[in-house]
Amino acid sequence: MPAIQLTPAQRKVHRADAHHLDPIVMIGGDGLTPAVKKEADAALKAHGLIKIRVFSDDRLARDAMLAELADTLDAAPIQHIGKLLVLWRPKPVKERAVDEDRMPGPKDVKVLKYGKGGQRPEVKILRVLGNQRLTPGGTIKRAKPKQKSVKKRQAD
Repeated sequence: MPAIQLTPAQRKVHRADAHHLDPIVMIGGDGLTPAVKKEADAALKAHGLIKIRVFSDDRLARDAMLAELADTLDAAPIQHIGKLLVLWRPKPVKERAVDEDRMPGPKDVKVLKYGKGGQRPEVKILRVLGNQRLTPGGTIKRAKPKQKSVKKRQAD
């Protein structure tokens, strides 16, 4: 019995998602080897939903392969149609290291420019990139001057 039990509705959604996928893992004449299990595990970690093609004519052997893969990899068997097997396992959440030296990306900033008298202020939306800053006057300037290449510095 596989570790993950799915409702028929969940299985139907995964079957629909797997329809356009190409087989990632191929099982040849040697059958279910440890290398095949390792590749299937790596594919499940990367994609979550995979198709496996089995080059065997024995339907009962393919059923046994699907059940064994589901048990050993803690995955849910989604579908067995012809020589294709579909497995699903939720993708693990990747831990991302926070880099404190990294600067933020582009930001959209609203700038109000006031006119004379009782006129409405003009609203401008400016995109400020990571190497730029916004001055109090509402213009964008580079935070650091653009560096010239070594060849251009030597030519000057």
